[in-house]
Amino acid sequence: MRKKIVAGNWKMNNDLAETEMFLVELKKQVFPENVVLMLAPPFTNLNHAFKSLREHNVEIAAQNMHQSNDGAFTGEISAKMLKSVGAKTVIVGHSERRAIFNEDNAVLAEKVNTALENEMTIIFCIGEELEDRKKENHFKLVKTQLEEGLFHVSNDSWESIIIAYEPVWAIGTGETASPEQAQEMHKFIRKTIAENYSKAIAEKVSILYGGSVKPDNAAEIFGQDDVDGGLIGGASLQVDSFMKIVNSF
Repeated sequence: MRKKIVAGNWKMNNDLAETEMFLVELKKQVFPENVVLMLAPPFTNLNHAFKSLREHNVEIAAQNMHQSNDGAFTGEISAKMLKSVGAKTVIVGHSERRAIFNEDNAVLAEKVNTALENEMTIIFCIGEELEDRKKENHFKLVKTQLEEGLFHVSNDSWESIIIAYEPVWAIGTGETASPEQAQEMHKFIRKTIAENYSKAIAEKVSILYGGSVKPDNAAEIFGQDDVDGGLIGGASLQVDSFMKIVNSF
């Protein structure tokens, strides 16, 4: 059975004091046993969050990492550094990394390799811009992102990979793909993995939806056959809204 996962991506939000306030409130909550919770605070708060949640059923993830293990890369963070502060999962290829920081599929493939070499779990993000969807190019684009960024890995590597589909036009805009649109793309992603690997592998991979998920739409989105949870942005910054989403399955 595929894992149900809700991962909160804080992006560049919450300083140390704000993080501590969030964690204090989060630890008061009752977590469902059938859902994996992940939290991706900024680099500066990873170790604090890890130590604070060590006795709770919440995994700590990093929002990004460099593809090299070490070197003269001012301002960058390596997989080894992330693991040393408690983050064993890393988000790779978020649409903001692709669009703002110009990370292409080749660079992301390198990051995937490095994360796997360091025995990290990967949340690999894919998704189309509004223009791609209007031109009905969204399936082709997503397939290319998978092929060029991820489909070089071995069969065994899929044990460490989670897919996050994020329609870029629905991130931070208040727009959300309909449950039917989300299911259509998630089904396509699973079919594409099956065609390139195997049906057995495809059926085990958790595919998350990331695009303005909120407490009032999470249950309907998560109720789709091929949607296994969410990569949550803004709604993960408040414990109340985050937990309502977590309890939407």
